[in-house]
Amino acid sequence: MSVEGKVVVITGGSRGMGKAMAEGFAKQGANVVVASRKRENCVEVADELSTAYGVRAMPVACNVSHWEDCDALVETVYAELGRIDVLINNAGLSPLYPSLPEVTETYFDKVIGVNLKGPFRLAALVGQRMSEGEGEGGSIVNIGSIEAIRPNTHSLPYAAAKAGLHVLTEGFAKAFGPTVRVNTIQCGPFLTDIATAWTPEMRRQFEETLALQRCGKPEEVVGAAMYFATDASSFCTGALLRLDGGTP
Repeated sequence: MSVEGKVVVITGGSRGMGKAMAEGFAKQGANVVVASRKRENCVEVADELSTAYGVRAMPVACNVSHWEDCDALVETVYAELGRIDVLINNAGLSPLYPSLPEVTETYFDKVIGVNLKGPFRLAALVGQRMSEGEGEGGSIVNIGSIEAIRPNTHSLPYAAAKAGLHVLTEGFAKAFGPTVRVNTIQCGPFLTDIATAWTPEMRRQFEETLALQRCGKPEEVVGAAMYFATDASSFCTGALLRLDGGTP
């Protein structure tokens, strides 16, 4: 499961599960691109990683809901580092809303843009370049959600976007195989920034219904991401891995 020297791009990499994965890969010797909307946050994390682990950690500001930002991210990484070995589409967004009729068009478009449109554009650009490389290929890892198959009424646009991401996973696996593998980690409730918006009742419901009776910690996604990013998963593509604490 070696990633030493590989170039790993992580969107939403400045906090939560993205930051945990950035640290996990850097700790194993990977050069990490920390991409997020706010450059100052990316710079802070990148500096921490390069100081702690002696790897190249590059900050790039990118709003994945804008195609021009996705294009610029890919061009910047290839210009500076020469390649991308692993793309992790982690950036996500799911603000709560008062009721379904009160979901605005702006809200809907924003959620779809971050959770579906951005990953599509990045996977299309990076997957094509990976497949045209000199036989090495690469790995694309999408961070999905259990809500794609167990939707809650408080996050239906998000659930729909993540369901679409699962479709893209299988489609891109076929489009860019055999040298590029594309897989999705289907996450359950994790204690990231999104959890701060949960009501006490929502968290209690999660913890009472999960087989493990607790929510996930951000660092618990790293092992699954490492599996998909390396030759440990060499015969795995177009797959969904549930990392949800045992959602019923």
